[in-house]
Amino acid sequence: MSSLSIPSADGATHDLLALGALVTRLDPGIVPFTEASEYSLYVSGGEYNVASNLSTCFGMKTAIASAMVNYPIGRRIEYAVRKAGVTPYYKHFEHDGVRGPNMAIVWSDRGHGVRAPVVFYNRSNEAAQQLKPGSFDWNAIFAKGVRWFHSGGIFSALSPATSELVIEAMQAAKKAGAVVSFDLNYRAKLWAVAGQGLSAAQASEGAAKTLRKIAGYVDVLVGNEEDLQKGLGLKGQDVESKGQLDPSAFFGMMESVTKDFPNIKAVATTLREVQSTNRHSWSAVLWLDGKTYQAPVAQLDVYDRVGGGDGFASGLFYGLLTGQDPQQSLSLGWAHGALVTTTPGDTSMFSLDQVLAFAKGGSARIQR
Repeated sequence: MSSLSIPSADGATHDLLALGALVTRLDPGIVPFTEASEYSLYVSGGEYNVASNLSTCFGMKTAIASAMVNYPIGRRIEYAVRKAGVTPYYKHFEHDGVRGPNMAIVWSDRGHGVRAPVVFYNRSNEAAQQLKPGSFDWNAIFAKGVRWFHSGGIFSALSPATSELVIEAMQAAKKAGAVVSFDLNYRAKLWAVAGQGLSAAQASEGAAKTLRKIAGYVDVLVGNEEDLQKGLGLKGQDVESKGQLDPSAFFGMMESVTKDFPNIKAVATTLREVQSTNRHSWSAVLWLDGKTYQAPVAQLDVYDRVGGGDGFASGLFYGLLTGQDPQQSLSLGWAHGALVTTTPGDTSMFSLDQVLAFAKGGSARIQR
């Protein structure tokens, strides 16, 4: 019997509540930025993607707590959230018509073949960065019934106030009996900006101090061995000395995780070996209550790799929320994450039947 206690769905308004920044992602496809004249716009956010996927693909009742700016880009994002069936809890901001505050932009060149993808940000004067403890009435929200709370390292890196808001929300989630998950999603660029005036080493130390404080409230952690080392300051094997699909470095760090964070009951991550931008070997691993689980290795023809990790997390969470055994939960995450890499944008375009078919070893034969 797992020590991870999942609250009943009876009487719960939300199966999952996410806290994070909503952003627009502008993607010129395979055309380099310097030559691009057209961009596709996708509504995204590391934490939001999980809520959206669980709603659209897995049929779960989800919500997002985030900042919203009252201007046309904000309305475009609000429309996407409604379309995904995700309940919003917004802290509203007014745009001054010139400088903001803004909804952030993520620029993402998809790359192709031997040319790697490129991602950079415009998070200047971002509304979500202004969120802080007290921005949301957590007691009122959790009183509606929330089974699972999720946030991540990207939102936590935006400012000292956002990381404190994550902790405030996690404390409320714990009080309400919800499962708490966190995706480390360590992004050195974001933590470097958050630690302006500090050296790279000092910024990294500050990030680890913040993330370790957050990890003290977490039940389910998502992150690979590099995230664990850089994000939480844990010692582990040299990740470069191991094959990308070798889980030994990841599982080898679980003793350090449980020693420093005995509250953490599960840790999971994807494993990816990149032959080219469009050809990846793909697997995933789960550590739960001292036992280890590994998904098969699939050869992926990747259309757009961004969002695959969030696709994995949402499938894994769905399995755990619905009482699947650990291996099946891992397989659902592995299958859904793989499928997300075959379509543009960050969020799911799939049905549960498609995920189940691939998780069971389905093929790409035409469906008539």
